[in-house]
Amino acid sequence: MIDVHQHLWPAPFVDRLRARREPPYLDGWTLHTHGEPPYDVDPSDHEIDKRVALELDAGTSLAAVSLSSPLGIEQLGDPALLEAWHVGAAALPEPFRAWASVDLLAPDLSGLAGLFEAGFVGVQLPAHVLGTPAAWAALSDVLAVAEQADKPVLVHPGTAGQAGADQLPGWWAPVVDYVNQLQSAWWAWHAFAGRTSFPNLRVCFVAAAGLAPVHHERLSARGGRLGTIDPRLFVDTSSYGPQGIDAVARVLGIDQVVHGTDRPYAGITELRQGEAATTVIRHDNPHRLLFGTSPPRDAPGRIGFGRGAPSY
Repeated sequence: MIDVHQHLWPAPFVDRLRARREPPYLDGWTLHTHGEPPYDVDPSDHEIDKRVALELDAGTSLAAVSLSSPLGIEQLGDPALLEAWHVGAAALPEPFRAWASVDLLAPDLSGLAGLFEAGFVGVQLPAHVLGTPAAWAALSDVLAVAEQADKPVLVHPGTAGQAGADQLPGWWAPVVDYVNQLQSAWWAWHAFAGRTSFPNLRVCFVAAAGLAPVHHERLSARGGRLGTIDPRLFVDTSSYGPQGIDAVARVLGIDQVVHGTDRPYAGITELRQGEAATTVIRHDNPHRLLFGTSPPRDAPGRIGFGRGAPSY
């Protein structure tokens, strides 16, 4: 099993968050951010030995962890915090690997290429900065580095930025803000004609792109068209269950759905897709996303599964 979307804070990153005095920062284990109420982090969620044992018990061969983009770190102008993430993430034991991040105020393209060479699986970008076609175009240099290195891009919700967050329920940001960000980024990618600009770039939207693909009928009704299935465009399963994932798979095809849990904020969800489809979602498809190829046919747990490629 390959999990493309988890979060795990290594010690150098935690230390740097505690050294800060402006959001985002940690006061003990209470996280303070812009746009969301204070959040009490469970320290056991970031105990590395415990998390390793959890993944071994689950049969996870690779778990890709990413920077927590809702903290807004990519736009802070705090290079020490980003460096703390990369140094700590690079030292995580198996089965963990990590997504790289970039300072969006001044992207270090050569540094990003170096992180890829050092073993980072791809680059994560926050969805809140990708909400228009022009926004995708503005990050073309970063996308080009990833495409040239044959590394994927993970689109993850960014900062909520919600005024009056202390008056909103705790679920508001992930259910409202994050979903809106992902949907906007999804449609912006298509309006940008991202596949034309980057024909070989693999892109994955977490949380099923906020279920944006389910709205393809409304797009068609309003004069838009997405075309045929894009084999290099993926969505992960995090925070959705059988109904949501089945609806998305009916639009995109089962080949474009990958296993992502968002652990420790959620766990493995039973998708009720059957044994063959579950294996494809949890192993074959994540392998294609991360490495660009299907796993060997004799890979452990691999099940043959014939699938068509329906159009939108």
